[in-house]
Amino acid sequence: MKKFLLAVLGILVILVAVLLIKMYTYPFKKTTAETSEGWKPLKNDSAVLRLSGGIKIPTVSTGSLGEFNYTPFDQFKEYLKAFYPSVYQHTENIEINTHALVFRFKGSDPSLKPILFLSHIDVVPPGDADVKNKEQNIFRPDDKPLPPVSKVAEDWDFEPFSGAVANGRIYGRGAIDMKGMLFSLMESMDAMVKSKKIPQRDIYLAFGFDEEVGGQKGAMQIADYFKKKGLQFDAVYDEGGLIMRKGNVAGVDSDIAVVGCAEKGFLSAKIKVKGLGGHSSMPPMESAIGKAAVIMQRLEDDQMKPEITPLIKGFFDNIGGAMPWTTRLALSNQWLLKPLLISQLIKNNTTNALVRTTTALTMMKGSDGTNVLSPEVEFVVNFRLLPGNTVKDVHDHIAKATKGFDVEVEEIDNTREASAVSPSDTKGFKLIEAGVKEIYPGAIVTPYLTMAGTDAYKYQIVSKNIYRFMPIRINSSEQQSIHSTNEYISIENYLKMIHYFEYIMTNYDK
Repeated sequence: MKKFLLAVLGILVILVAVLLIKMYTYPFKKTTAETSEGWKPLKNDSAVLRLSGGIKIPTVSTGSLGEFNYTPFDQFKEYLKAFYPSVYQHTENIEINTHALVFRFKGSDPSLKPILFLSHIDVVPPGDADVKNKEQNIFRPDDKPLPPVSKVAEDWDFEPFSGAVANGRIYGRGAIDMKGMLFSLMESMDAMVKSKKIPQRDIYLAFGFDEEVGGQKGAMQIADYFKKKGLQFDAVYDEGGLIMRKGNVAGVDSDIAVVGCAEKGFLSAKIKVKGLGGHSSMPPMESAIGKAAVIMQRLEDDQMKPEITPLIKGFFDNIGGAMPWTTRLALSNQWLLKPLLISQLIKNNTTNALVRTTTALTMMKGSDGTNVLSPEVEFVVNFRLLPGNTVKDVHDHIAKATKGFDVEVEEIDNTREASAVSPSDTKGFKLIEAGVKEIYPGAIVTPYLTMAGTDAYKYQIVSKNIYRFMPIRINSSEQQSIHSTNEYISIENYLKMIHYFEYIMTNYDK
């Protein structure tokens, strides 16, 4: 018995040694503690004022298939023409489907593939939260900047379409999503034009107008236009990732620039469950709503299988070196500890979304009366598809969950497969790394999976190198203001974003 215990102990010692050796020799990306602050923005009240004015134009997209009020979109086009005359004079620019805008700045070498920068003009509705200060035309760019918010605001500090400039911030719906990026691109191209910096390859800007409701009339039409012209882009840049302030990722004491090299797919299914209706005084043993509850419980309890895809493995390889040793131990020894690692990842809603097709029950409808049994109950379940899972996989999953019940399943909204995964060893990605280091030298730059949908996936027909990233450094509360209350972008973030895009444009072929 003693020999057996000694043998077991010996095996355990060897196993621990192997685990530790693998951890200390695992090729995590090296991180260095940078002390330099990076490029510092110069005062540029004119650029701030132009963004402020653009936010004041309520280019709201609502409903399905882009059926909304286009008058503000006409006003926005005229606003850009008025404030960026040099861009309009020195580029080829066209309108697609009336409201989508495309600019082409010709390069010196037509044999090189062009690069493309995207944004979108439309914004989501501002909601009905209260407004603290209803004063108009607030422009105080010299205010002392307030620190970033630490929780999601319940009210708007200023009117959603005031474009107020105060507290070191530019407030309003669309400040981050996406007018901040749109105006930074216009500012960057404007600077290039005025300084007569001719790039080697063509630079395109493309702005859709219905991204928030699916992009069918905007980005999809632009992408088709490019394809018909026979264009293939060396890189496409859109929204989707950002720079997470240190502390946002538990255990990592660095800013992390997450670059979306892919985005999840989307499928919303309306499931109608049939049963026996009638008066609630004589209910059946199992009602339609009870059957629906069983199906919903199955969907939540038995979700699609989690997995660490190559993209997410790359993400952890890049940030793992800055994480606690216990996490590094699991990441570097997945040959043994992968089940434990996945079990921990799926306990957190953020990391769970990285490793599986998520399931979200979002809507339900039954009887309109408190004493009436509905013969049919319907609910909506939304899936965000992990690259590697398909729409067919999701339908098979739904079929399994609804087995034994009389149901109808209908796809609603804009179903799409997960995007392709763009490589991170390209010039296009390396320029992102260089641009981030220019403004935030200490940030870790890593490929990532974008959870939400963007216009970017529509451009897969004209490029294999699509990167979703906005170079703004924000915390989780600021991120949650997107599509929520009191959206703002700091003046520092905005001016650094302008510099970042000008850096990419001018250095792509250096």
